[in-house]
Amino acid sequence: MKIIGITGPTGAGKTTALGALRELGAWMIDADEVYHRLLEESAPLREALTARFGDIQDKSGKIDRKKLGNVVFGDPTALSDLNAITHRFIGEEIDRQLSAARAEDRSAAAIDAIALIESGAAAKCDTVVAVLAPLELRVKRIMARDGIDEAYARRRALAQPDDGFFRSHSGHVLENTQEDTPEEFGKRARALFEELLR
Repeated sequence: MKIIGITGPTGAGKTTALGALRELGAWMIDADEVYHRLLEESAPLREALTARFGDIQDKSGKIDRKKLGNVVFGDPTALSDLNAITHRFIGEEIDRQLSAARAEDRSAAAIDAIALIESGAAAKCDTVVAVLAPLELRVKRIMARDGIDEAYARRRALAQPDDGFFRSHSGHVLENTQEDTPEEFGKRARALFEELLR
């Protein structure tokens, strides 16, 4: 089974690229989705987060992601601590899903993760593809997608590594420009993935 890592900053167009890979029959592992599910279902993860970050829960006792974001975005030490806690839990679930994909005899699996490299998940991949887009375009997309204001969207975008980091740790780069339509970008992504899965 070929494992392709997909990384890049939030709002760059990874979802569109992944759609192309899904069409080719790859088993999809979305680290962000895994994280959100674990926040809901994993008591050990919630306990580890509240032990480190204090009052980050809402009235129902669930982790308030915006509260947590306000603590970690702009504080490199807090962000590093958050990543250290979450990467372990997410990595275990990625391993479980890769085993399930092998059991189904899938020819390919994709791991979609902003922190693919930092978390160590890139080591599980045969190749890594970075999806990149200009900062201002990403900020607009994050605002529209998540219904957040520009200041918060910008803090989220700037809390992530720059393009140079993703370029230097990836075997392939998909550029998503202001001029690209989602369809055009999707076609370029599909062409690259077809080549990688040959």
